[in-house]
Amino acid sequence: MRTYDRLVTQTAPGATPGPAGEAGNGLAATVPAATVPAATAPAAMTAKLADTVAATAGPPGRLAGLSARAAAWYAALPRRHQDVVQDAALALSLAVLNLLSLLPYQSQLHPSWLALLLVAGQCLPLAFRRRYPVPVLVASSAIRVTYDWLIFAYAPLALAPAIALATVADRSGCLLRRLTVVLTCIGVGWAQTLPGHHQPYDAIVQYFLFGTAWVVGTLSRRRRVALAAAASRAERAEASLNEAAARAATAERVRIARELHDVVSHHVSLMAVQAEAVGALLPGRPAAAATSADLIGSTARAAMSELRRLLGVLRFQDHEDPERPRLTPVPALSNLDELIDATREAGLQVTSETSGPVAALPPGVDLTAYRIIQEALTNAVRHAPGATARVRVTYEPSHISVEVTNGCPARPAIPRGQAGAAGHGYGLAGIAERVASCGGALSLGPTGDGGFAVSARLPLT
Repeated sequence: MRTYDRLVTQTAPGATPGPAGEAGNGLAATVPAATVPAATAPAAMTAKLADTVAATAGPPGRLAGLSARAAAWYAALPRRHQDVVQDAALALSLAVLNLLSLLPYQSQLHPSWLALLLVAGQCLPLAFRRRYPVPVLVASSAIRVTYDWLIFAYAPLALAPAIALATVADRSGCLLRRLTVVLTCIGVGWAQTLPGHHQPYDAIVQYFLFGTAWVVGTLSRRRRVALAAAASRAERAEASLNEAAARAATAERVRIARELHDVVSHHVSLMAVQAEAVGALLPGRPAAAATSADLIGSTARAAMSELRRLLGVLRFQDHEDPERPRLTPVPALSNLDELIDATREAGLQVTSETSGPVAALPPGVDLTAYRIIQEALTNAVRHAPGATARVRVTYEPSHISVEVTNGCPARPAIPRGQAGAAGHGYGLAGIAERVASCGGALSLGPTGDGGFAVSARLPLT
C-alpha cells in the first residue's frame, strides 16, 4: 500500500512527497482532486480495450454481413435458379479438387496447362446438370476421354462423369436411361483399352464408381416420385375434406334456416293475427282487445324462448362452456296440446285426434312431425282466418302419419304485407325438406271444399 502511494505520488504531476509514515495522507493532501480523478485510469483502460476489440472484430463483422447478404440474395432467387447456384458451387468445388490432385505431378505432365485445363473442364458442365442432364454427361465424358486419349498420367477419379450419370438416372426418361447405361458401359470399356489402363483394378474401380452413381440416381428418382405421389394424395385428401366440410356447412345452414323459419313464421303469424284483432276490437270491446294484447305478449315471449334455445345451441359447445345454462327442450309431439291451445287463442278452431298405440319416436322424426303440424296450422291462421282445422296423428308399428286439414276461410286473409316476415313462401319447402330428410312421403294440396290439406307419412327407422 505504501509502495503504491509512493509510486502514484512520484508520477502524479505537481505532487510533493509527504512524511514517510504519512504517505497516504501526503498523497491526499498534495494531489488535487481535479488532477487525478478516481475513475481516470479504469476509464482509459476500458476505452482502449473497446477500441482494440472493435478493431479486431471488424473483419469478422464484415464477413458476417457479406454472408447475410449472400444468404438473402440466394433466398430471393427462384427455385430453378437456386438449383443452378448449387450445381455451380458443386462444379467449382470439384474442379478445384481435381486441380489440387494434379499439382504435385505438374512437372511430369506435358503440357501441364492442358492437363490442368482438361481435369477442371470436365467438372464445369455440372453447373447445368439438372437442366440439361444428357448434354452435361456427354460433355463431361468427352473431356475425360480426351484426357485419357492424350495419355496424361495421374488421372483423378472420374467423379464429374459419374455425377452426370447419376443425374441422368434421376432426371431422364426410361428410353434415355437405358441408352445411357449401354453407352456408358461401352465408353468405360473402350477407355480401359487406352494406354495407361493396364491394371485390372482400374476397370473394377471405374465400373464400381459408375454403377454406384447409377444406383444413387435411381433411388433419388424413386424417392422423388414417391414424395410427389404422397403430396398429390395429401392434396386430394385435403380437397375431399374441404368438400365434405362445405357440404356439412351447407346442410347445417339449411337446417338452421328451416328451424328459424318454423319458429319465426308460427309465432309472428299469431302475433300478426292478434294485432289485427286488437285494432278491430279496441273501439267497442276493450276487454277482448286486452286479451289479444296479452296473447301477443305471451306469443312473443315463446318466440324469444325458442330463438334463444336455437341460438344457444349454435353458440356454445359442451366442452367449451361447462357452466352453460339450461336450454328449453326441442319441440316434439308431446308439446302438441300447447301448440293447439296457442292456435285456438289466435282465432282458429282446431280439433285434435290421436290414434294407435303412442310410442317413443326418434328425435328427428318427432321434431319433423311437430314442425309439419306447426307450419300447417300457421298457414291456416294466415290464409284461412275463421276456418276450422283438424289435426290427426296416427301411430303405426313402422310409421307415423300426421294430417292437418283446414276448411274454407270465413273472412279474407291478412294481406301478405301485414303478416310480417313469415309470409315469404318457405314453409312448404321446409316441410318437404324435413320429410325427405326422414325418408318419408308428403302429400299436400287444396281440398274439394276450398280448404287445404297437408299429410305426411314418416318411417320410424
